[in-house]
Amino acid sequence: MSTKFQVWVLHGPNLNLLGRREPEVYGSYQLEDIDQALERRAAEKGLQLRCLQSNHEGVLIDALHEAAAVGVDAVVLNAGGLTHTSVSLRDAVVAAGLPVIEVHLSNVSARESFRHVSLIAPVAAGQVTGFGMDSYLLALDGAIAILRARSD
Repeated sequence: MSTKFQVWVLHGPNLNLLGRREPEVYGSYQLEDIDQALERRAAEKGLQLRCLQSNHEGVLIDALHEAAAVGVDAVVLNAGGLTHTSVSLRDAVVAAGLPVIEVHLSNVSARESFRHVSLIAPVAAGQVTGFGMDSYLLALDGAIAILRARSD
């Protein structure tokens, strides 16, 4: 890759509890394990990577605004429960104007009915769900593919 792309990964509410919260759904790994796997993949691919977790909707919105302002190339976003409820976060994805890949550890379509509708998906460049920690790596690879296609 000739250009060093910059990708941010935004983890939403309750993801700081991975490993303790519903391990039968989310697995036994912790958020730090995901971030370390992402950092390894980013290093292999020559990416600049920043990971941020917040339980606060406004912090995630501000991060999307900042990503656009500083020239980040793409965002991987796990909005957690905000995926299904936050029009404000959806609007921030649109306002950022960046390719955003929505990611979820579990297959949200196979869970409770309130999780079946994503407000983010219609404005995201792509969506990866149901592969556990690998969902994040697949989403990062998807972001890279989009950026490479745009730079050709």
